Amino acid sequence: MEISVHLLEPSKRHAKPQDEKNLVFGRVFTDHMFLVDFKEGQGWQDGRIVPYGPLELDPAAMVLHYGQGIFEGLKAYRRANGEIYLFRPEQNCERLNRSALRMCMPEIDPALQLRAIEKLIKVDRDWVPHSVGSSLYIRPTMIATEPHIGVRPSAEYLYYVITGPVAAYYAEGFNPVKIYVDEEYVRTVRGGLGEAKTMANYASSLYAAEVAKKKGFTQVLWLDGVERRYVDEVGTSNIFFRIGDELVTPPLNGSILPGITRDSVMQLANHWGIKVTERRISMDEVIETTQSGELKEIFASGTAAVISPVGEICYRDKSYRVADGTVGEWALKLYDEILGIQYGQREDIFGWTRLISEE
Repeated sequence: MEISVHLLEPSKRHAKPQDEKNLVFGRVFTDHMFLVDFKEGQGWQDGRIVPYGPLELDPAAMVLHYGQGIFEGLKAYRRANGEIYLFRPEQNCERLNRSALRMCMPEIDPALQLRAIEKLIKVDRDWVPHSVGSSLYIRPTMIATEPHIGVRPSAEYLYYVITGPVAAYYAEGFNPVKIYVDEEYVRTVRGGLGEAKTMANYASSLYAAEVAKKKGFTQVLWLDGVERRYVDEVGTSNIFFRIGDELVTPPLNGSILPGITRDSVMQLANHWGIKVTERRISMDEVIETTQSGELKEIFASGTAAVISPVGEICYRDKSYRVADGTVGEWALKLYDEILGIQYGQREDIFGWTRLISEE
């Protein structure tokens, strides 16, 4: 498929943010976006880069009524020599297709996904921040667009990509965050949509997240939806526990999103000789090991924040400090290593980065 390019007139282009360190995540967007349409029996067609702007949807578009919508999140990083790289974008393309299958949506060729993302970044390459810690966030999205009222999969879809410069995801930066363990509400259950990056998963998390924020916490730590006893994941991230000299994370049991940063953490830890275990971990064990001192660290992992150390957890209205409440040794080492690979300051032994050529 050829991708046509329709550039915004230079006089209408937006001024680029000058203060890269204080960019607010998800508030500023670049001048262009990528769009491609799907119709049943015809496949994907009319790939195009156009000026960023509103989408035109019929009021009966099925995404508005039945929630057929999925998305991804990845970043582009500018290195000291000016080159721009992506970090494991192939994994995002594969995960989007897995989400599509779960939501009865059409897959889209990973080669087309990558080509569209790279071409879009080339068009708006001046928007990629120059400072370490800042990057260009990339949001591929697919929605059901057929105008139809009636519960069934849509026959028409729109895949689009928007981008925007970002700095730290959390206001705390890399400082430890406080998380709230919720027993009342459920994000998902095994057999549900937890393993897909679909809009419904995030919609179901909003109320509990607002409750947690009003109590002074950054995120919710979700428990399994059946027994409400075992840890699943944080609202926007996977979760890790350092118990003694072992790194423990919940298994991918169908209710947890298979994070790309999660996989990167596990590969790096294994490479360093750290024992990594995927197993169920109950809140009883978390509290017991916190009180005994055996629990050395808790941290979350995700594309937006990379590594987010946890300094305090609140469970059943009682707060527990994790170790001494500061950034843990392994969290810091993983954060430095992953950022170092992304910005070209550390050797990429796994071949995770992908250069976006200037041509």
